[in-house]
Amino acid sequence: MKKLGVIILFLVLNFGALAIGGLLMGSSPIENSWYQGLNQAPWTPPGVVFGIAWTIIMLCFSIYLGTNPQFVLGEKKQRNTYILHLLLNIFWNPVFFYLHLAWLAFPLLVGLFLTLMRLNRQMGYSLSSPKSWWLFPYFVWLIIAASLNAYIAIMN
Repeated sequence: MKKLGVIILFLVLNFGALAIGGLLMGSSPIENSWYQGLNQAPWTPPGVVFGIAWTIIMLCFSIYLGTNPQFVLGEKKQRNTYILHLLLNIFWNPVFFYLHLAWLAFPLLVGLFLTLMRLNRQMGYSLSSPKSWWLFPYFVWLIIAASLNAYIAIMN
């Protein structure tokens, strides 16, 4: 029962970060005339995929964090890495969609990837560890997002 409460806490924190990032980006990508007018990568998925992907990612990430006996919010290194990860996640949206700075948004995605790897390492797991499999959707999505971001930065 205690683990369920911790998972719920991380669901609130992770989805809360997504919500804050969404509020800071101004209009949604569908309504954003700047984004709609960009030369986008041919592999850009339909808009609905983004919501589905982030829902799956944040569910898996929250389960990963909430069921990890080594992750304690009171441990400073892990907590700081997690907070940095949340901040990078929040600020990517306004940097890309509101400020239209695709070149600056790209390093934020790289930072997300690196903080996720660091957090996993700080918890004592390798990427091949079964516990790390919960992070697989997140890593895959960050690679896709980085490729889409890079394409837009280069082609526009």
